[in-house]
Amino acid sequence: MQKLSILADAAKYDVSCASSGVNRGGVRGSLGNSVQGGICHSFTSDGRCISLLKVLYTNYCTYDCAYCINRKSNDVPRASFTPEELCELTYNFYLRNFIEGLFLSSAVIKSPDYTTELMYRTVFLLRSKYKFNGYIHVKAIPGTDPALLERLGAIVDRMSVNIELPSEASLKLLAPDKKKDDIVAPMKLIKNKIIEYKDTARHLRGAPKFVPGGQSTQMIIGASGDTDLRILSLTEAMYRKYDLKRVYFSAYVPVNTHPLLPSVLTAPPMLREHRLYQADFLLRFYEFRADEILNEANPNFSRHIDPKCQWALLHLDQFPIEVNRAPYNKLLRIPGIGQISAKRIIQARRHGSLSLDDLAKLGAVVKRARFFVTCSGRYDPALKFDEQSIFTGLLQASDVPDAQLSFFNASSPVLALREAAI
Repeated sequence: MQKLSILADAAKYDVSCASSGVNRGGVRGSLGNSVQGGICHSFTSDGRCISLLKVLYTNYCTYDCAYCINRKSNDVPRASFTPEELCELTYNFYLRNFIEGLFLSSAVIKSPDYTTELMYRTVFLLRSKYKFNGYIHVKAIPGTDPALLERLGAIVDRMSVNIELPSEASLKLLAPDKKKDDIVAPMKLIKNKIIEYKDTARHLRGAPKFVPGGQSTQMIIGASGDTDLRILSLTEAMYRKYDLKRVYFSAYVPVNTHPLLPSVLTAPPMLREHRLYQADFLLRFYEFRADEILNEANPNFSRHIDPKCQWALLHLDQFPIEVNRAPYNKLLRIPGIGQISAKRIIQARRHGSLSLDDLAKLGAVVKRARFFVTCSGRYDPALKFDEQSIFTGLLQASDVPDAQLSFFNASSPVLALREAAI
């Protein structure tokens, strides 16, 4: 229990506990199953709260990353499980209905191969001796031998490789023991093996699966000087190159003192993390590109309005949009209109023209959408379609209502927005 206390606490900074993406029913003689909605600290559609045992195998580490609580130069309590101990914990916690699966990561002890071999033994023992058929998510250690990663990927549901920092320069500065190529190589391997195993499954019934839940990654936000544009561009590239399920952003927690780390930070930059997640949704579901959400002139998100509103305010030449005629992809560009409400609008307008009241009934967030739409050619008569009026209205409707911008020293609200961007 002392080991569990130390190693569960050490794992809390890793946020990439994605939903399983795996449906696997129970098997006679085995313990547990896996459902697609399985996720750390969340709820299934039938209301069940399900969670994972989230723990490190060990927090002994040979690396000295400046931002990490487990770096070798830190004087912190250290512990390490044995494969049998970790299997016993997982097995008994599952029997007591404490958990639905296992999220296993680790610091690097001795070498990446040695660490991964210990993790593999744990998972193999859990699958074979304990007949555990539930969800298992394992962190791939950069620098591990590809053959060992393939063995591990064949018996787990999801793997993730933490890219850690948004640029190679930041990695060299804050984590000199880690190399970009060592991080990228496992991502490529996992992607290619998933494709290879899927192709085999098309021709061979009952063929084994490789990481059926896919892969994800995590970036630390705020530990380096990288802009939001750099972070978002990297996110877009990783989705495209490695078929990631999710990119997770983790606000830097100032657990260490180091001359290369931000010294004025008193709390994790949670709002910045939140804005990046909002932008991530624009990439994945709203057909935006990173280079149009942000650019070199506006490399960071505003803390006062969300990324979609920020983009719309800086592209007023594309608005207002007529909701009774605009195609689906144009509707998605309107702040306050999401995928579901856009589909409802297209269906509803077949039966008659829509008004602002109708948009609200269809699920649109009218307090934002009203600034950017016309209904049957009419703009909201209570509003003015100019930068300052729209900007003021967006601030009043913002999810950060206590953070108002000043117009007294700005020639235009767009300039004020740029100057206030974090």
